[in-house]
Amino acid sequence: MLSVAEALAIVLGKTGPLAAVTEELRSAKIGRVLAEDVCSDLDSPPFTKSLRDGYAVRLVDVPVGGATLQVAGESPAGATFDALLREGEAVRIFTGAPLPLNADAVAMQEDCVREGGHVRIPGGLKSGLHILPQGAEHRSGDVVLSAGATLGPQELGLLASLGRVSASIHLKPRVAVLSSGSEIVETTVTPVGAQIRNSNGPMLLAQALRAGAEPVSLGIVKDDKRELADRVRIGITTADITVVSGGVSVGDYDHLPHIVKNLGVETHFHYVSMKPGKPVLFGSHQGKLLFGLPGNPVSAFVCFELFVRPAIDRMLGNRLTALPWIDLPLDGGLSTTNDRPTLFPANLVVVNATLRVRPIAGMNSANLHSLTGADALIGVSAGTVQLTAGENVSTLRLVR
Repeated sequence: MLSVAEALAIVLGKTGPLAAVTEELRSAKIGRVLAEDVCSDLDSPPFTKSLRDGYAVRLVDVPVGGATLQVAGESPAGATFDALLREGEAVRIFTGAPLPLNADAVAMQEDCVREGGHVRIPGGLKSGLHILPQGAEHRSGDVVLSAGATLGPQELGLLASLGRVSASIHLKPRVAVLSSGSEIVETTVTPVGAQIRNSNGPMLLAQALRAGAEPVSLGIVKDDKRELADRVRIGITTADITVVSGGVSVGDYDHLPHIVKNLGVETHFHYVSMKPGKPVLFGSHQGKLLFGLPGNPVSAFVCFELFVRPAIDRMLGNRLTALPWIDLPLDGGLSTTNDRPTLFPANLVVVNATLRVRPIAGMNSANLHSLTGADALIGVSAGTVQLTAGENVSTLRLVR
């Protein structure tokens, strides 16, 4: 049986970035990925500027013991002091303002003493003090953001500073979510008998949205082969990724593995050595992906984060090659005995200025309540494991 890492490698091997389109850049593009290199049209900064409020000087006028200089004018941000400094002169300058062309240092305001039209400048200044030279950040024509960069607030701000109002970015994948099972009813319905409300559908749609995809609901389908086949066919022909929860194991009513075969979907794996989520299925058809997730909600959630989310990342243009597991010290103890590697929902906490991970008690694959508030997963190897507080555990942070 495949390990999680082996299964994920198969998913990523079958997944590539979607086509790129030129779109306007605005806050709604957060999480999208550039498909082009973006170059600067100007030096940044476009002029040599002051990093402090103070006085611009020529070092030749300021000996080791300091000097009293005549204030020849001022250079506020947004304006320019056009004249050159003459012998014995200083210019009052403000943060971000252009430096006089022959000034080579800025003395901070709090270190100086203003005396009418003169200012006392301290000694010990060095060339370039509190100055940012023209082009120090980047030069005109430099690549400032490379293809593959994920757009966040700071990247959007940087693009705005480059005068870019649009850019080539990868399309968002369309993710269709289908809940299967004759026991499933809509969330607005009061269950009777053996019925349960559909929690997987809204949860998986929200996970897809959080991952940066465009989620589409295919609703609920009963354990009927023809109806299930029709709904899955809609998914694989209209969406980039189809996610089906339930009906994926080996029971008499688990029809999905047979249906995907009949629809021409190539199954790349069915079953992964993990708990929860062992019967997860992954297939593809003409570049479209299909995931069959277990019906138990914790299993569905975990499988989405381990396999579907990375596929969405790749389609968005991210160059993901593996999940970003990190080792963190355990907050509290953890004891378990399982025949497969097991994942536990957990919370990231700060204890004595150290980031730790705390398991959430009461987890089982059907208990969605045990996921409430979880912002991490802990991975534990198979067998009998007894961990004490402070021991490092493999942790996957969940974006909330």
